[in-house]
Amino acid sequence: MNVFLIGIIIFVIVYLFLNWFARTSSKKIATTIKKIAVYFSLILATLLAIGGKYIFSLPFLFVILSGLKIKGLTTLQMFQLWRLIQFLKNSGKFSQGQFGKTHGSTNISKNEAYKLLGLSSGCSKEEVLIAVSKLQKKIHPDMN
Repeated sequence: MNVFLIGIIIFVIVYLFLNWFARTSSKKIATTIKKIAVYFSLILATLLAIGGKYIFSLPFLFVILSGLKIKGLTTLQMFQLWRLIQFLKNSGKFSQGQFGKTHGSTNISKNEAYKLLGLSSGCSKEEVLIAVSKLQKKIHPDMN
């Protein structure tokens, strides 16, 4: 008797769901399914986090992030865009007033630079340019 009653209840629930599915617009169905996925993921991620299974809760948190939209961009895309901006900012190429300029890694004195080039302190500009060119050719990665 109990199996018969449970079968009728399941049949009624499936009938009501399919009836709602047939009468509702596809946009409303999509938003409802998205909301259900976000709420289900939030509940499951919370339960796993409370249980100490943080690694298992991460995929559900990413589902939640992808479900939230801000001005056409998902939260995950906003986070990736923020990381890209931080990377470009930290690289120094796009900092204020420094666009297109290269940054040296260390500061050396004139005497150290002349010693590195193999020149004496009182040489001409042409000699320095020739020595720089030779050094660049010597250490260039394409030249073996």
